[in-house]
Amino acid sequence: MTGGRTVRLTIPARPEYITLSRLALMGLARVRPMSEETLADLKLAITEACSNSVRHAYGDAAGVVEISYQLDHERITIEVADDGTGFDHDSAGLGGDDLSEGGLGIVIIRSIADELEIGESEGGRGSRLRFVKRLDA
Repeated sequence: MTGGRTVRLTIPARPEYITLSRLALMGLARVRPMSEETLADLKLAITEACSNSVRHAYGDAAGVVEISYQLDHERITIEVADDGTGFDHDSAGLGGDDLSEGGLGIVIIRSIADELEIGESEGGRGSRLRFVKRLDA
């Protein structure tokens, strides 16, 4: 595969739509095969990332979760973003072993990913979680 490909998916911020993020990932695994273990890890990480947005971004209000998958020969980069209320990025489970409520999903993603960034969405509202996984040769 030459160059990278980006696929974007927008889902309603509701739990029943999180499955679509995993289905898109499984489709990409057909374009760029990866081990079953890597695919299972990525499915877990994307589920956790989307669940954080669904659970925390909008409260009872309607909203969407934007997911992008950038795939190239050596790695996949997945970004999950919302325009919700956001959260305290400094205490998002990145800086230690704090497993307080809501922090376990970030710890799981951190253990799976080769790179992890958490910050604000574009425009300064909401949250953006981006992780990278190097793929098997």
